[in-house]
Amino acid sequence: MDMGQVMMIFRDALYTAFVMAAPLLLTSLAVGLTISIIQAATQVNEQTLTFVPKLLGIGLMLFIMGPWMMTSITEFIHRLFEAIIAFV
Repeated sequence: MDMGQVMMIFRDALYTAFVMAAPLLLTSLAVGLTISIIQAATQVNEQTLTFVPKLLGIGLMLFIMGPWMMTSITEFIHRLFEAIIAFV
């Protein structure tokens, strides 16, 4: 296995990690921003108020996107095992 193959596997792993994390992070960002705007408009300055809505939003996003995320991770693992088999 040469350096190019190692870099390709590393790049593929980072890309898969970013794609898996993006929906959850964007959901958390959107919910947090919405709650912050509501807090600023109503002048309610409670720091812990965003925790439950973010938790519910991320849970809902995991429920919706979970099968797709599992398929993507499985495909990455298959590509990784094929690269290992090709090396051996």
